Parts: sequence; structure tokens; C-alpha cells
Amino acid sequence: MVEMLENRTWDEIGIGDSATLTRTCHAEDVELFGVATGDFNPTHYSAEDAEALLQHPKALAHSLWGGSLLSALLGNELPGPGTIYKKQAFEFLRPVEVGDTLTITITAVEKPPPRDVVFDCQAVNQHGQPVFRGQARVGAPTVKVVQPKVELHEVSLRRRHHVFEELIVRCAGLDPIAVAVCHPCDQVSLGGAVEAARQGLIQPILVGPQGKIRSVAEEFGFDIAGMRIVDTAHSHESATRSVALCRSGEAEALMKGSLHTDEMMHEVAQRETGLRTSRRISHVFVMDVPTYPRTLLITDAAINIYPSLEDKVDIVQNAIDLAHVLGVAQPKVAILSAVETVYPKITSTVEAAALCKMADRGQITGGVLDGPLAFDNAISEEAARIKKIVSPVAGKADILLVPDLEAGNMLAKQLSYLAEADAAGIVLGARVPIVLTSRADSAKARLASCAVAVLFAHARRTGASKVAAE
Repeated sequence: MVEMLENRTWDEIGIGDSATLTRTCHAEDVELFGVATGDFNPTHYSAEDAEALLQHPKALAHSLWGGSLLSALLGNELPGPGTIYKKQAFEFLRPVEVGDTLTITITAVEKPPPRDVVFDCQAVNQHGQPVFRGQARVGAPTVKVVQPKVELHEVSLRRRHHVFEELIVRCAGLDPIAVAVCHPCDQVSLGGAVEAARQGLIQPILVGPQGKIRSVAEEFGFDIAGMRIVDTAHSHESATRSVALCRSGEAEALMKGSLHTDEMMHEVAQRETGLRTSRRISHVFVMDVPTYPRTLLITDAAINIYPSLEDKVDIVQNAIDLAHVLGVAQPKVAILSAVETVYPKITSTVEAAALCKMADRGQITGGVLDGPLAFDNAISEEAARIKKIVSPVAGKADILLVPDLEAGNMLAKQLSYLAEADAAGIVLGARVPIVLTSRADSAKARLASCAVAVLFAHARRTGASKVAAE
């Protein structure tokens, strides 16, 4: 049923007519009010000392939120649609705290012709204490209006993207690392390396056909003066030479260019000439999800297609080690499945239970593991509460260990395209961190991937990371 709005014309309003509105102040209301008005005074978002706030009228932002409700009451109820706000004079008596319930009352006290109405206005909180009082003068409508209530768009707050910026800032003051950029023969891959160099993150070693690299640089205006170029005949040789540079220690990281991922990773995985360690190589997405309050790591969504239990031990350990480098001292690892209980017919639930026990026995270290957990229970404390899941991980996961590549890849892309997440990525478990870029990556995501590699390489230098040493 459509809700209707009906106004009261100047002729219909009598002295003493009144209307009320009751509304509870939520934290999101206050923040939305600040976003809408551009009011970023920090005292408006924390009222730890109410007495101090009373001494500073500008600190009564919550009361101003309450005052804004007066406009809604005048415009919707009395007089209603067609009202023109002309003048107001108010005294704000006390701040409104989050959780307070305001009752606003307006009463018509004068009707100056030809169409003005003066209202006495007051607001009290749930304790009956006055919040503000004063008068408002409006121009009342002269034409009767009955119309459907306008359905406004639903609005919600989300955290600003900031994870990637923080990663890049953390690299300030660190020496740029030498990176073998494998076959940077298109605009995206060469441009990403050049920008990372301009930001002081890396010293690129461009490995590929020299003529092609210089042609791309000239076509798109990239300054590669002073950058070392290792000339190769084709992409396969680019992969071989790039891996060799990392193996010899001339480069501390490897970055994929315009060749196919499989072609480069084939050389990385070679037993005698590649970059393998005792660890399983795996990929980690570093996700900045604006609807989630912390950095989210997803693994493995790019390398291991159907990992075994043994593979998952290394995959989760790689992710834990990366979380340490990113500043998470005791990362919470949610081992994902479709259900929250061990069900023998669903292999991922059995493996989740085994991984948790292996962590208990010290076979996986540095993190807190729990699983199996469905996705909702891993990232939503409310979902976990409803399902009566008691867990140090549920609802607060830093790392999501997915059952297989298909699930992980779809999850990461769903977050990117439906939740507006940003995704950086890095491959671990090799002798050096490997930056796998995608043509769909944003420039910010490419820089963030480089920043992660820089932080990881510096952690390796100081012994803070075990991955490349094994």
C-alpha cells in the first residue's frame, strides 16, 4: 500500500495545532549527517565529556542532527508538502548522545498573513530533559496537496579504501628493491613497472626484447632512461632469464609482464633452475573491502587448482607469514567450506578439522585457525552469533583459506565487482616474492602489489619472514 502525504494549508492551520516526531540517534545517523553536511569537526563524533561539550556550542553536532529532524517534521507533517522554511531561532541545551531518543514537538502560536506560521519548537530526550527549544517561521502552503510519499534511495556507510595507500606509505624510507620484470612488452605491464619505480618502490630490470620494450616506452611516453634492459628473443627466454636473475640474487622479486602466467610459473617451478623451496608455492590476494573492517587475505585463488591437505598446510603458512609482514601479529584464519560442521562427504570440512589439529600440534604456526566455517560465519559476527558458533575466528577473519582455486577465484572477483573491493596479489613460497599482475588490475592495485613485495623482501632481509629461506 502506498503511503500518502497530505499537507495542511494556511487556512486549515489553527493556533495550538501541533505535531510530534520521535527518533533514536544511531552512530550511523551522526556519521551520515556529517558526510551530508561536510562537518568533520572531530568533537562532533565523540562526546566523552558531556560537560566539556556544553561549554562549546559548536561541539553540539548531535543536537544539530536533532535539529535537522525539525525540518522533516515541518515538511512532512505540519504544514507538510509545500512548506517553505523562512527563519529560526534556537537554543541548544545539551548534546545528544548515540542511543538517545528525541521527541520533537511543534505548536502553532502565530499566523502572520498572508501565509506565514510561527511554531514553538522543543525537543526532549528519553529522560524528559530538554535538548533544544526555540521558534521556527515558515511559509505555509495555500494549495491542498495529497501525494504519495517519495521513496528515497537506501543509504549506508562504508569504510573508505585505505589499505593500499597505507601499504605504499609503509614503504617510505625503505630502499627500493631490484625487481626482474618479465617481458614488459605492453602498455599495462611496462607502465606499472615505470610507475612503481617513480614512486621509489622498485628498481626495475626489464627483461624482454629490447626493441619492443623501447617501442612501447616511446609510444606511451614512459621514461625508462637509466633502467637496465636484459635483451631476449621471446617470452620463453624472458621467463628463463628473469628467474635466473632472482636465483642469482641480482633481483629480490619477480614481476609478471605481458606473457602468460603459466609460461613464467613453469620456469619458476623448475627443480634445478627455478625458484622452488621446500614450501608449496601459493598465491595470496590482499583485499581492501570497504564493507569489512580489516584487510582480508584470500588464498589460494590463482596457483593451486585442487590442493591436497599437505598443500594446504603450506598455503595457510604462506598466508600467515605474509600477514605478519603486513603487521597482523596473530592472524585469524578461517578455513572455508559450505557448512560449519565436519561432514565426511564434504572433503573440505574434513581437511579443515585436520588443519586445525595440525595447528594445535605446532605443524602450522603464527596464527589462530578455525574451521570448517561457511563464508558468512567467517566474516560476520552476527551470522556466527545466530548460528551459536563460539570461535576466536568467526566474524573476525584476517585470512580466508578457500577449498580450491575455483572457489577462491570467484570469491575474490565477486568482492571486487559486487562489493567494490580492491585486490592486490602476490605469490609466496618461492625464493623471492612474485608479483602476478592482471590486465584488469587498477594502477593502485599494481602499486600495492609492488609494495607488498617490497615489504616482504625487506622482511626476508631481516629474517622476519621464513618463507624464502626454507
